[in-house]
Amino acid sequence: MNLSVQLAPKNKRGLKLKNPVMTASGTFGYGMEYEHLFDIQKLGVIVCKGTTLEPREGNPQPRIVETAGGMLNSIGLQNVGLDVLIKEKAPVWAKWEVPVIVNIAGKTVDDYARLAAGLDGVAGVSGIEVNISCPNVSAGGAEFGADPASAAKVTEAVRKATSLPVIVKLTPNTAEIIGIAKAVAAAGADALCLINTVKAMAIDVKTQKPILGNGYGGLSGPAIKPVALQMVYSVFKNVKVPIIGCGGIANGHDAVEFIMAGATAVQVGTASFMNPRAPMDVLEGIEKFLREENIKDVRELIGVAQR
Repeated sequence: MNLSVQLAPKNKRGLKLKNPVMTASGTFGYGMEYEHLFDIQKLGVIVCKGTTLEPREGNPQPRIVETAGGMLNSIGLQNVGLDVLIKEKAPVWAKWEVPVIVNIAGKTVDDYARLAAGLDGVAGVSGIEVNISCPNVSAGGAEFGADPASAAKVTEAVRKATSLPVIVKLTPNTAEIIGIAKAVAAAGADALCLINTVKAMAIDVKTQKPILGNGYGGLSGPAIKPVALQMVYSVFKNVKVPIIGCGGIANGHDAVEFIMAGATAVQVGTASFMNPRAPMDVLEGIEKFLREENIKDVRELIGVAQR
């Protein structure tokens, strides 16, 4: 049984995964936090939490609210910053078997370019995920992912700044998802990730105020799975680069759905908060499905629902 997939077929470095299961940025820390829970080296890729040029403390508390079918989060990109990541995190990753992708976020196009340039050639970093879809920060982020021109501008700047494989994570909070996907692919993205969280909020009826400290945040978990699945399905028909499916994936069945819709790989996010072993459960579920259906290569399933 072949589970390997290639996320950057047009990139000289390439990004070959031994299986299609990835962790979603912001839900798996820097990877070290989960080492004692299961063998993280068996995963296809670990995507670390969003990284900015300077350290960030994030948004005010509370930052997480449980909802029916998922959760709201407004972390606000709390992270150690680029320099600490390179000095302290990357040397650990360099010793790992599993590749690590760094998710980057900035307030300006130049921020993204500087982050990409800073990570280029760093041992332990196998790729970059460009976050132009975070709804939880006041500047940058989703602003760049809201229309094709701005999304392409960021992608082009990152592409010029690094030889690493570049994945661009798109927002569902737009009516132009196909146009944005096309623009980003044309600007040099090696792969796309769909989707990030859906902008949402909750109100405390006792205090009569928003529950999240930032007022609003992003909805994730099973509640957004149908939305994410439809967007992967639609974008697959319009772009020629690999797609990573993300949104409500908690088991092998969910993952297979996304692959059949057109995803080459999948990211497991919110499920890890409820079940820290969720990424491994997803991997084992994919393997079980392939055995039961007598499918020898997972790539045979990519986009099969569209044929």
